[in-house]
Amino acid sequence: MTARHLLGPLAVAALTVSTTLVTTSGQQTAPATAQQDPPAATSQSTPPAQSTPPPQSNPSSQPGPPSRQPAPFKAGVELVSLNVTVVDGGQRYVTDLQAGDFDVFEDGAKQEVTFFNRSNLPIALALLLDTSASMESRLATAQEAAVGFARRLRPQDLAEVIDFDSRVVILQGFTNKVPDLEQAIRRTSAGGSTSMYNAIYIALKDLKKIVASNVDEIRRQAIIVLSDGEDTSSLLPFEEVLDLAKRSQTAIYCIGIRSNDGTSVANKGFKEAEFVLRQLAQETGGRAFFPAQITDLNNVYGQIADELSSQYTLGYTSRNSRRDGSWRRVVVRVGRPGVSARTKLGYFAQR
Repeated sequence: MTARHLLGPLAVAALTVSTTLVTTSGQQTAPATAQQDPPAATSQSTPPAQSTPPPQSNPSSQPGPPSRQPAPFKAGVELVSLNVTVVDGGQRYVTDLQAGDFDVFEDGAKQEVTFFNRSNLPIALALLLDTSASMESRLATAQEAAVGFARRLRPQDLAEVIDFDSRVVILQGFTNKVPDLEQAIRRTSAGGSTSMYNAIYIALKDLKKIVASNVDEIRRQAIIVLSDGEDTSSLLPFEEVLDLAKRSQTAIYCIGIRSNDGTSVANKGFKEAEFVLRQLAQETGGRAFFPAQITDLNNVYGQIADELSSQYTLGYTSRNSRRDGSWRRVVVRVGRPGVSARTKLGYFAQR
């Protein structure tokens, strides 16, 4: 079966030629025109709905008394959720803070923190691997580094594996089974061009399906994307992907690998890619890494794993009750000298 995701309206307009879908068995189906149903990704291991939500409780057929029902979990403009990383002057993670140590400001107005957690909430994340032709000589090293990261996930965490070249393929849907993730990572092979924006868009849409119905089911969300150059074949523009990322609850961690080709064209392409990766990370509260050597990848993935295991989760009810769809800038400050906090730059209010 083929897992298909609808791209945004700009992508639909950009599609002017027919596209061939790939089935899980590797066979091809008849071409589908863009106007009918623009394809974005294929899945080689899961049915159409790849995202596996976190385990849910099994309520009885008859609802219990009102006093036993879980408190409703409100999102959007009512509850703003922030994943916050705090470091000291030596860039060491600070993990012993209390709720009272944080001050949260929205558009300059101080907010009251109504939810606080420092016990390393479960995470749902997407591992995105660039498998374009330029990655061929470095893919084995990248695979090993990604496998090392997957092995650090906990049983309560969920992850999916997506590779992208000319196409975007979900090799493994959300699971907490590390052997399945490892097998998917090792199945990647290099070839084709780079459609990174499409891959990030699809990962954001998949993560959006993992929703919390109450406070006990809150999961942090993250994307880790590794790429070695600029996007060359996505149907979506960067602006549309960045807008979706800013509207999500997902921190994006970007790893940019410099090309071995020292030509001016390659350098220009990487500078453009570096700008894109830095902006995605900054806007969403993640980080961007640009290792000098491919052998540094193990260390980079290790830094990301350490950060994800050292974060706080804060929530507040916005004092601005207007549903105007406006962008609201968020700043988090810590009352301890010599430390700084990092989180996403803001969010869009609901309409």
